[in-house]
Amino acid sequence: MRQDPQDSDEDPIREAAIAWWVARRSGPLSPEEEVAFQSWLARDPAHRSAYADISGMVRHVRGMQPSPYASQRVAPIRRHGAAAAALAAAALALLLGFDDISIALRADRLTGVGETRSVVLDDGSTAHLDARSAIALRYAAGERRVVLLRGEALFEVAPDPGRPFVVEAAQGTITALGTAFDVALTGDGARVTVTEHKVAVRSGGGDVVVEEGRGSSYARDRPAAAPATVDVEAATAWRRGKLIVEDQPLGEVLAVLGRHRHGYVFCLRAADCARRVTGVFDADDPRRALKEMEEALGLRAIYLTDYLIVLHE
Repeated sequence: MRQDPQDSDEDPIREAAIAWWVARRSGPLSPEEEVAFQSWLARDPAHRSAYADISGMVRHVRGMQPSPYASQRVAPIRRHGAAAAALAAAALALLLGFDDISIALRADRLTGVGETRSVVLDDGSTAHLDARSAIALRYAAGERRVVLLRGEALFEVAPDPGRPFVVEAAQGTITALGTAFDVALTGDGARVTVTEHKVAVRSGGGDVVVEEGRGSSYARDRPAAAPATVDVEAATAWRRGKLIVEDQPLGEVLAVLGRHRHGYVFCLRAADCARRVTGVFDADDPRRALKEMEEALGLRAIYLTDYLIVLHE
């Protein structure tokens, strides 16, 4: 259910928790403010719980959208009350926006929100980019390297035995041993799906070979999981404008859905983002997809601004 900020009857404790988080994120509190903050925390266990929820949400945000500018400070904010939610949204959007700028500067090919695109690379290979995805090209005499900076891409590789085709993603590499494969960045690593022939996946010092119709995944600096049979049609449904998920964490699904709408959707509590989602959603209608997930999981969407939506029970 949509709940706009101006109409919100949301718990004032949560609003105060958001305001305190923004104030502390802006810089060191004055001695008087620090006393007031500690007094507010100690006044009621619900205050401490609400502040912990907000802090947990922010940690989750950073995990989903790593930013090299996360340590920068935003302009000082010293307000409490209903307006604090909008200010918190602006602060988070600012931090995440720096990441968009950084990727745009590094990318050779990229897509915008809701945009998919197929590009022919210099060697004749084709990269099909999902919405809000970006790649950087690092071609050299002895290797064709593509860095997946954001999102997801399916690669159809032109043969060239003298120059291996390598996709770098989340500190791992996927080397083509055939024709076509899909690579998607996840919250803490990458997922690989092979649609034709096979690939070699290297991560965390380990190697696995993934054959056609199978997939693997890995976290940063961790060896890739053993290959397993996957539903290739479901994994590449984004090329048909669909989002097909089976027993996936809500947080991962929201990250994918975020490629198709402006702004960000987050869970207030980590436990909510850990809930499992199964369904077929229309990626071209992210508002409807989000509503269907809300109803299926018994969650509510609070629009802090049109740019930032928070899901909670």
